[in-house]
Amino acid sequence: MAMFDDNDITYPEDEGLPEESSNRTFIIAASVLGGIILLALICVAAYALVVIPNQRSGADDVEVTRIAQNTQVAQMLTETAVANAFLTPIASPSAIFSPTASPTPVVAVATETPSPTPDIAATGTVAAALTQAAIAIQTTVPTAAALPDGGFADDVGLPGLAGLMIVLIAVIFFARWFRKAPAN
Repeated sequence: MAMFDDNDITYPEDEGLPEESSNRTFIIAASVLGGIILLALICVAAYALVVIPNQRSGADDVEVTRIAQNTQVAQMLTETAVANAFLTPIASPSAIFSPTASPTPVVAVATETPSPTPDIAATGTVAAALTQAAIAIQTTVPTAAALPDGGFADDVGLPGLAGLMIVLIAVIFFARWFRKAPAN
């Protein structure tokens, strides 16, 4: 059986092995990228804590104003309907008597004229119908006038997206350039 004898092998001396360069450029690049990520997280937190609550409170204020206006219109229509139910048109004497002369003498006989009493159920029905009509008039039907405004391209725009692309491509080129640069 043959044995491997490593005495026959000669090893070259450590001739010109390059010194191990420090990872200074890698640390700088990693620090820059970490800073960008940290800045992005701070911006997202500021957006979530400042901008979004302001938008929601503004929407709540608009809704409260709309409800108050609808309530006021309903009250006005109800009061108008109640007032119209109690008032009856008074006929003028010229409408009752014809202007032509009549051979029959008119004799006025005193009779009791019953005053109309409003029907409470009918008044309530009219008021409810007028309230529903006022709500239908005030209710706006949402229609799409434009595309929704909520994405990245809407906030920053396509120029911002192109600028970010250029910055990231520059980071790639600088990282390759630093990697190939000779160590001092």
